[in-house]
Amino acid sequence: MSRLRVSLAQIDPVVGDLEGNAERIIEAVRRATQERADLVVFPELAVTGYPPEDLLLKPGFVADNVALMAKIAAATEGCVAVVGFVDEQVDLYNAAAVCAHGEVRGVYHKQMLPNYGVFDEQRYFARGRGATQLFGVSGVRIGISVCEDAWSPSGPIAAQAAAGAELMVNVNASPYSAGRVGERERMLATRAADASCGLIYLNCVGGQDELVFDGASMVFDAEGHLVASLPQFEETFATIDIEVRPVFRKRLIDPRGHQSTTPLPVTEVIPPRPLDPVTTPDQLEPVAGAARGETSRRPTLAPRLSPDAEIYRALVTGTRDYVRKNGFSDVVIGLSGGIDSSLVALVAVDALGPEHVHGVAMPSRYSSPGSETDASRLADNLGIDHRTIPIEAAHAAFLSVLAPSFEGSAPGLTEENLQSRIRGVILMALSNKMDWLVLTTGNKSEAAVGYSTLYGDTAGGFAVIKDVVKTTVYRLCQWRDAAAPTPLLPPDVLTKPPSAELRPDQRDDQSLPPYEVLDPVLLAYVEHDLTASELIEAGYSEELVQRVVRLVDLAEYKRRQTPPGIRVTPKAFGRDRRMPITNGYR
Repeated sequence: MSRLRVSLAQIDPVVGDLEGNAERIIEAVRRATQERADLVVFPELAVTGYPPEDLLLKPGFVADNVALMAKIAAATEGCVAVVGFVDEQVDLYNAAAVCAHGEVRGVYHKQMLPNYGVFDEQRYFARGRGATQLFGVSGVRIGISVCEDAWSPSGPIAAQAAAGAELMVNVNASPYSAGRVGERERMLATRAADASCGLIYLNCVGGQDELVFDGASMVFDAEGHLVASLPQFEETFATIDIEVRPVFRKRLIDPRGHQSTTPLPVTEVIPPRPLDPVTTPDQLEPVAGAARGETSRRPTLAPRLSPDAEIYRALVTGTRDYVRKNGFSDVVIGLSGGIDSSLVALVAVDALGPEHVHGVAMPSRYSSPGSETDASRLADNLGIDHRTIPIEAAHAAFLSVLAPSFEGSAPGLTEENLQSRIRGVILMALSNKMDWLVLTTGNKSEAAVGYSTLYGDTAGGFAVIKDVVKTTVYRLCQWRDAAAPTPLLPPDVLTKPPSAELRPDQRDDQSLPPYEVLDPVLLAYVEHDLTASELIEAGYSEELVQRVVRLVDLAEYKRRQTPPGIRVTPKAFGRDRRMPITNGYR
């Protein structure tokens, strides 16, 4: 049996910040060296950040990434580092460099290039041509793979195991969606058990535009048991000791048999040596029967988040990183006293701190006293800056200016939407003057059916709950309120009927089916891609289906003009679901 000390660097790279990413990697390499690690592992494309998209079309960007990879390699005097970067040969490759003794000792090219959902890797990268070598680290033969490579049961991990690997290292930039961590664990456990090898899965963390990466890095033994995991949505550095047992016995008695193949050459990247005592004593325990003074880092399992906590943490992470990585410190939110703006305010405060969040109430002649009171109470409970800017005078001015053009037509939706557009102008004016980023408050249910005002409530810089349906909005608010030491939400926010308050006594269910009826249809049509006829066959009423499908299809042009927002489902508008605006199929 061999014992390998591994540092897991679950970091939050910034796309395009090559120098900053390299410094973060080098700092982690130094820490791993101080902790006497044999190996330190970083995420997929850690040097460039993921996804770099069309930055990869810039030769200078690719060359700078290669140069910084050499700088990172020069820092690896004390341990081996596996680092994701872009390798430039005749083509570009999504690659992992194995660095030791101050140089790059080998490079693995990703073989399975995803080209579905949010992924466009075949646009940029050539496919790797198979594993050409294993790497010997302190007596352990290690196979390297990148993200999607692990999802194929007959892919690189199986091939490397058959060729003699004893431990797999899989580096990742795997985006979050609700429930994804459980899917990964099931798949990775199967892959480790099938290969009869331990497996290290290292994922990045943080927000990048619409995407959120949840970390949740994991380590499995050769039986497929989860033996270590890191937290979700936290930048974390952990050093653990992994026991690597000889794999031949398990392979010989496996009823599926064992695949024989020509062994791959093994590049020794660090000589075998006994573990030394680490210089930092935290979390260390004596090894039973070990020599005097030898210590070990025991693997631990991070607690899993509940489904609601997971989504909420994704929203917080995505908001925090979008705001800060784009150079903003403060945000502004139109507070209506409703459930959507309340959730966005909760997320913003948890992401940035109350001192960086500004709420603006913009009452009109149709705003209820209760809504104004609820907005004010929420701001007080959260400790955020709050101001009131009435829009009645501006609304009257617009109506006066437009009166000659509107003469002879009855007031209706146009006059209602003017109010929303005035609010958008006010928020954008505050953004321009104060350098605050406007957070929009529309949810996925509204975006799906076009229940929004273009250039009104859709105006802003970032759409926090763009991928959260209305029923989930309520659930997240209830969860967050229950998790607080004292209630944060005024009680009426959770109980009053949803309303845009653009006309007297307006309610959402006057224009839409109730959300508990609407949201399941949207899930089936938008996320599961069922057609109208299939929905009707599934038991939904024809009238409901035809109404919802028509609304969703007609609203595509609106969705194309809305701000980016955090992806928390497997099929978000924009990144995943890309429908034509001009579309004759119903």
